[in-house]
Amino acid sequence: MRHWKRLAIDLASLRVLHFCDLPSGARLAEGENWVANIKGRIAMQTKQIFLAITCAIAAATAAAQSANPVTLYGRVYVTYESVRANEGTAPVATRIRVTDRLSLVGFRGTEDLGGGLKAFFQVESATPIDVGGGTFASRNSGVGLTGRWGTVLLGRWDTPFKVVHAAIVDPFGDTAAPDITGATLNQGNFSRRENNVVQYWSPNMSGFSLRAHYSANEGKTATANPYLTGASVTYAAGALYLAYAWEKHKDQNGASTAAGVNEIGNAVSATYKIGSVKLSAQSGRYQRTGTETQRSYMAGLDWAISKHVILATYQNSKNGGVTTAAQPKCDLVGIGYRYDFSRRTSFVADYTKVDNDVGSLCNFGTAPLTIGAGQDPRGASVGLRHTF
Repeated sequence: MRHWKRLAIDLASLRVLHFCDLPSGARLAEGENWVANIKGRIAMQTKQIFLAITCAIAAATAAAQSANPVTLYGRVYVTYESVRANEGTAPVATRIRVTDRLSLVGFRGTEDLGGGLKAFFQVESATPIDVGGGTFASRNSGVGLTGRWGTVLLGRWDTPFKVVHAAIVDPFGDTAAPDITGATLNQGNFSRRENNVVQYWSPNMSGFSLRAHYSANEGKTATANPYLTGASVTYAAGALYLAYAWEKHKDQNGASTAAGVNEIGNAVSATYKIGSVKLSAQSGRYQRTGTETQRSYMAGLDWAISKHVILATYQNSKNGGVTTAAQPKCDLVGIGYRYDFSRRTSFVADYTKVDNDVGSLCNFGTAPLTIGAGQDPRGASVGLRHTF
């Protein structure tokens, strides 16, 4: 090793002696070459260091994203429709419309905190494709923790009543004119997405699952204390699904604050699958201070034949008006067809017929018409749905 060092020193000494023996002009040129060579080596080493750091950061980022991914997802669903409302004192004339059926975009993610504990978030926004606009985080959006003991969530979210009784049992997925809120679920009053919520979701316990909900009373005044509480229990095993939910709206009349007015809903639902046929049913009782108890029910069919899907629903609602008035009575019939090009893209077609025998409670479940007493909405639509 010492011999190599001595050889290097001798070579360096010879180079210095050679440099000193050169004429002044040649020495200047040789010096510039040395400087350029040193600069080149420094630049090359700097570039190599930068590339190494960049690769290390990229690898660390990729590993972090793989362990805690963020997912972008969405739905684009638009239909071309012909709608009208017969009967009544001022019938709604036939009109053509292009209707967004609850298109959305969102992103969600998780972080593993260790010990079986995970943090999660979701931010989901309505994106009305027919007219544009929309409000950020207007749909299910929140942050929470989940573990073996269950899940706790804070934010804006569907109530347990809606989760267990709406899209999961509705053949039309709670996103169409003949969907379940047209005549049942108190015409959508018990199919809510609430602000300022705290929710608890239990783990699955031999097929049973529980959910509990509280909406904070941020609108409290000297005379009213509006808030919402609710809970649900479900059982799912194989082809069978059963659900019960209870919900109370304190000091509320629909979406409005009303001191002294309470609304209470109780409902059950079920689905059962026989081969490619899914049968569904839902029934509920809804009470409001100063009104008759409203009763409603739905029966549904979802029949898949390869890529072709036949859909049907019948809904009925009666009572629910003030005790001194004639009680509302109405029903809804919906039939539909869906062709699934793939798991993400579908052609849809449906027809909806609503009959308001008394009053005007029943309407299209999605994009309802403005109607008066005794008017009967009708509508036919075709469209496309794509999810990502």
